[in-house]
Amino acid sequence: MSHGWRALLPFEFDEAGWTITRVLTLEGDRSPPVTVHINFHGDTLDVNTERRKLSKRDAARITRDVRHMFRLDEEMSLFYAAVAPDPDFDWIIKEGAGRLLRSPTVYEDLVKTICTTNCSWVLTTKMVEGLVKHLGRPVAEDGRHAFPTPEAMAAEPESFYRDTVRAGYRAGYFKELAGRVASGELDVESWLTSELSTAELKREMKRVKGVGEYAADNLLKLLGRYDCLALDSWVRATFARLHNKGRTADDRKIARHYARFKEWRGLALWCDITRDWIEDEV
Repeated sequence: MSHGWRALLPFEFDEAGWTITRVLTLEGDRSPPVTVHINFHGDTLDVNTERRKLSKRDAARITRDVRHMFRLDEEMSLFYAAVAPDPDFDWIIKEGAGRLLRSPTVYEDLVKTICTTNCSWVLTTKMVEGLVKHLGRPVAEDGRHAFPTPEAMAAEPESFYRDTVRAGYRAGYFKELAGRVASGELDVESWLTSELSTAELKREMKRVKGVGEYAADNLLKLLGRYDCLALDSWVRATFARLHNKGRTADDRKIARHYARFKEWRGLALWCDITRDWIEDEV
């Protein structure tokens, strides 16, 4: 429940069964994508596929992607130490919160982030659905689709994104981004392990058309960098309701409220404003 990505294809979330279904791309052009169903028992995640046989390489790829999506290898002890002294935030430790669900690739997270800018969540959902269903490779067993590759997106004209996906002004952004990534000119996956400072990496991100301040801040969180707040109208309104008696608060006041968490302030803010997402469901 940590992130809205659970509602965007090729993720599917079954709240009743507490299961996330996800289509994953395997290595090699000849390997069709596979659907995995992920739930938990105790302290472990169970990952089941509808495919009877998987090679060791495919099983390793699925394991790697699931660990990445759920951020199982991310060290959270420093974050928990930062929030532990504050009684308004110590619930984060009790719930094991803070690992924001993300996609298997930075490219998918980037495209989806662009789909969230300057629009409603309903429109975001429709754009992502259009990309997946029209351009994603199908799963043989169930007809679901993977997220499209940069090559598949680059092959489409800008008009496809405008007329079929209904991406509006983003149409040109998708076409250019996919072409740059597919050609190797832009390596967005390297952002995960970049040695640049957050400020420098943010400047690099903002050179991608369609990525402004808000989009870059959100994407940084999915890369494991939490010193940016990512303020938009929903975040501001939620902060006003929770901490300012419903009155609009300027961005400086919001920044001061979370400043004590230093390099973790962006994650502390996100956990704070989405607390009811988690506590209502646990």
